Amino acid sequence: MPDLSHLWQRFVLAAALLFGLALGVGATVFAYSNTAQVTVGWSVFHLGRVPLWTVVLVPIALVLVAGTVFHWLNSLHHFTEHMRHRHRVRELEAELTSVKSRLDALLEMPDHTDEAKPEPVAQPEPEPAAASSEAVASNGEDKTTKKTEPVAVASDSAKESKATSEPTAEA
Repeated sequence: MPDLSHLWQRFVLAAALLFGLALGVGATVFAYSNTAQVTVGWSVFHLGRVPLWTVVLVPIALVLVAGTVFHWLNSLHHFTEHMRHRHRVRELEAELTSVKSRLDALLEMPDHTDEAKPEPVAQPEPEPAAASSEAVASNGEDKTTKKTEPVAVASDSAKESKATSEPTAEA
């Protein structure tokens, strides 16, 4: 189903425009039809020889002007609140980034900014030629080479066994 909020808003604006035009035409006809002068009194305040149309149309005009000013001030208030909230969101995002980096440094975690960078592919290193020639040369013909055997040693503090190599001679 299509979103009708945009169409509804356009309809309300068009209806308000038509209502305003009808009100303007009606006020003009009323002003030209009622040209008689009246006396307006309120408590001790009296105005004499005031055209009748001003008695009706001036209060309507004042209400429309006051409503327009109120609407403008309300819109300005909402705009300033929006900008203040937007600024606060940016401050909080910066603070969150700072807290994440400090937490990562504390926990010795990788940095979040490096996630987008691809890591280079590790290629196997070729074996040195000396090691392969040594293996070929020591095929059992040379009896003077020393062999190493792993020996387990118990550690008192960590209670772990460590493998160390001690040279042994074959005779």
